[in-house]
Amino acid sequence: GSPRWEMAAKDADLHFPAAASIFSCALNVNVTEATTPAVYRLLQRSLTDFGLATYPAKKAYQRPRPFLINGDAICTPEDAALLKTDGSYPSGHSAIGWGWALILSQLVPEKAEAILARGRDYANSRMVCNVHWMSDTEAGMAAGAAAFAQLQNNALFQATMTAARSELDAQTLAVPNPQDC
Repeated sequence: GSPRWEMAAKDADLHFPAAASIFSCALNVNVTEATTPAVYRLLQRSLTDFGLATYPAKKAYQRPRPFLINGDAICTPEDAALLKTDGSYPSGHSAIGWGWALILSQLVPEKAEAILARGRDYANSRMVCNVHWMSDTEAGMAAGAAAFAQLQNNALFQATMTAARSELDAQTLAVPNPQDC
């Protein structure tokens, strides 16, 4: 019930449009399909790349999640049945969040410190939610970084990055409500 618990619960939602707003405060830009379509599209497309980067190890290890060991609550009880059957190591959410942090910090390097801090907090949300161990989130971040490095040689990714960079350079973008940050 703490504010950090609530933030972690929100971080668990990787469905769009909610997922698009994860880094809005760090960017100081509302990321929506209507206002920043290239950034929105970039996050949507890369979600799969980052998330799937964890599955070879996840399938090999099938590590039990913390809540299955300690019996404590999780932030998203509606996801418990799925989480019980999906290995903990490495964290797919952490791979996605860190991958997005790397993308956005490359697009807006002057805000990299805040963006990367949000990426670390996002990965930590998985531990706050009691669904990942620290080593899961660290390995997830490493998988996200590896996937990000691979994307550097992808022509479609680079074209979308160019469009997103131009979009973020615009001076008339909507900023998030300070109360939401």
